[in-house]
Amino acid sequence: MDMNELMKSDDYTSSYDVQDINANKTMGILAYFGLLVLVPIFTARQSRFAMFHAEQGITLCIGCHIIGILAVVLGLIPAVGWVFSLIFGLVGILFLVLMILGIINAANGQAKELPVLGKLKIVKLQ
Repeated sequence: MDMNELMKSDDYTSSYDVQDINANKTMGILAYFGLLVLVPIFTARQSRFAMFHAEQGITLCIGCHIIGILAVVLGLIPAVGWVFSLIFGLVGILFLVLMILGIINAANGQAKELPVLGKLKIVKLQ
């Protein structure tokens, strides 16, 4: 898979109901704040728009936790641990950028996949 394919983010907004989007933008935004992804999962289950963003948010949350655990474990390796910590720190910045993109998409009423992680479906909610 090349870099262009990773950065490509498909836009599914046209397949979502405008009323659903307008009523659930807040739930879509909450989906990108870590464990707050559970709020739309449990309170807006009927909303396809909220569930789209919850799928994206839960993938981002799980990925961020995995990277965090790897950073701690590999950071403990003597002599080279600082290199792993630096690399995972930079990856953490990528996760922050993806979170901000997801929030912007949800706030703008767009159902766009996140670059890099958007195509991963760890949990299927729709």
